[in-house]
Amino acid sequence: MALSISFVLLLGIVVVVLIRSKSVNSGPAIVCVLFGFLLSSTSMAPSINRFMTGIANMIGQIRF
Repeated sequence: MALSISFVLLLGIVVVVLIRSKSVNSGPAIVCVLFGFLLSSTSMAPSINRFMTGIANMIGQIRF
C-alpha cells in the first residue's frame, strides 16, 4: 500500500521533531523556513521543483 504525504508536510514534521529534540533551536529553524520561502520566489524554484519531483519519483519506483 502506498502512502502519499505532501513533501512540505513531511519537512514540517521533521523541523518540529528537530526543534523538540533540541537538535535545532527555534532561531535557526525559523531562518531555514524563511530562506525556503524566499528561495521559492526566485528563478531557481522550477529547477528545485523538478529535482525534488525526480527524487520523489525515483524513491516511488523502489520495490521492496
